[in-house]
Amino acid sequence: MAKIRANGIEIEYEDSGPRAGVPLLFINGFGSQMTSWPEEFREALEAAGLRVIRFDNRDVGLSQKWHGIVPDVRAVMAAMREGKKPDVPYTLNDMAADAAALLSELGIETAHISGASMGGMIAQLVALNHPQKARSLISIFSTTSDPSLPPSSPEAMAALTTPAPSTDRAAVIAHSLKGRRAYASTAYPFDEERLGRLIGANYDRMFYPEGSARQYAAIMASPPRTERLKSLTLPSLVLHGSADMLLRVEAGRHTAQTIPGAEYREIAGWGHDMPLGVIPAVVGFMTDFIGRVEAARSGKQAAAE
Repeated sequence: MAKIRANGIEIEYEDSGPRAGVPLLFINGFGSQMTSWPEEFREALEAAGLRVIRFDNRDVGLSQKWHGIVPDVRAVMAAMREGKKPDVPYTLNDMAADAAALLSELGIETAHISGASMGGMIAQLVALNHPQKARSLISIFSTTSDPSLPPSSPEAMAALTTPAPSTDRAAVIAHSLKGRRAYASTAYPFDEERLGRLIGANYDRMFYPEGSARQYAAIMASPPRTERLKSLTLPSLVLHGSADMLLRVEAGRHTAQTIPGAEYREIAGWGHDMPLGVIPAVVGFMTDFIGRVEAARSGKQAAAE
């Protein structure tokens, strides 16, 4: 892993897999470090020949922080309802600009843009705001943020927004494990031992709940993308699980219905997580889609010559 300056901020990133491979940018979700998903996911993508670029979003992990700025989320939501500019240090548009600038600083002209949950929202904005950087969009258990969509279950929302009772390592791990059960997959085992080790490793790398509060404000301060996504012409793949209680399956279906020509793949019993058992299916859908997009790109380039 290394640090680079992009879009005027310091970003911690990793560029792995075959150097000549097809570039895939992966954007993590709310409060989530780039090390938050199983290494098996990254390794499977690399084994398929992809050059995988991961990074810590601003205000999380080892990337730049906005220390001391504490947005009033209720005031942000009120401003959005009243059509006023919310008082936040940044929005999802700024986070999308980070992702696009990272690719430019790495000398990568275009990449497949993928993201999960909040990362999917950011990926959508990379495709909309920086289309010259995107070969395709892969939106993973994410949403258009349309207000008509059903809300999270109360248990899942509480798990996402309720802080741990203390900052002690063991307390944070136990609190996180309890919360994640509220939106976990139903078709795959909840591997508490493995997940606890992963949460602990990320705690040791950087425990910074303050940044999550600002990221949450950024989500609340960013308008729905429904109307803009209706004009997206980029090849798009939407992946979602039927058991997702945080961003319900209707959010994935709506995303796919909104984007013209988008492919939709729904996995039965998959929640808002990445258990080892679902990785082959997720990676399979992603690599098949990327392969077809690359074949179409090659065909167009050949026809132009």
